[in-house]
Amino acid sequence: MDLWKMMETLKSDKYEWVDLSQPVSAKTRHYWLFGDMEAVDILSYDKEGVSAREYKMVSQYGTHIDPPSHFVRGARALHEIRLRECALPLCVVDVSAKAAANNDYVLTVDDLREWEGRHGKIPADSFVAMRTDWHKREGAAFFNKDANGGVHYPGWTIAALEFLCKERNVCAIGHEPPDTDAPGAKLSDNPWASELFILQQDRYQIEMLTNLDKLPATGAVIFVGFPSVVDAPGFTVRCYAVFEKQ
Repeated sequence: MDLWKMMETLKSDKYEWVDLSQPVSAKTRHYWLFGDMEAVDILSYDKEGVSAREYKMVSQYGTHIDPPSHFVRGARALHEIRLRECALPLCVVDVSAKAAANNDYVLTVDDLREWEGRHGKIPADSFVAMRTDWHKREGAAFFNKDANGGVHYPGWTIAALEFLCKERNVCAIGHEPPDTDAPGAKLSDNPWASELFILQQDRYQIEMLTNLDKLPATGAVIFVGFPSVVDAPGFTVRCYAVFEKQ
């Protein structure tokens, strides 16, 4: 009954619930190499009196989870993400002003230490999200291609990810852009070097998060929901956060 009472409190006006995921449709933005979601009615109200639909979309569609197996052969796949990893303390590191001034901005260890100077040490087994306000960009501005076709959006440095994994032992990370790496920063010959690193550490990540600007830097809890598809290298997710109003 204690859990029921806790739930009543969480659903009271004292707490705010924020959706961190894009709605999923053929119009949902996604990595440009992937096709739009397709939907076909298998059963219909008019013919069978019931609705059933077949969907076709890539595993990394819209707001999605990347388990370690997305990049690492033999690593944990989607169905091996533990339930306890799906509800985590949430730390939001705001570099939105820096990303606005430099679309190729990469989050650094100094950013993390500056955050800790204001909010305290990042706890172990937490989820660290990089806020860039990138989710607010519409249309072509989201991928932000230049005249030569190069894309420009913010990302993470490997040093920052190494700090989070080895010094703070976080469980997962997330961000609003479509990738972990900032392609325009050209930090490595491997365009997915940062993403490879974080997944090699047996952590998962969430990409294309939304509404991080509606959350406090500390105090929220993130919930990550997805189907337990066996051996899947990723899937669209429904993420949301709960925090106490001030």
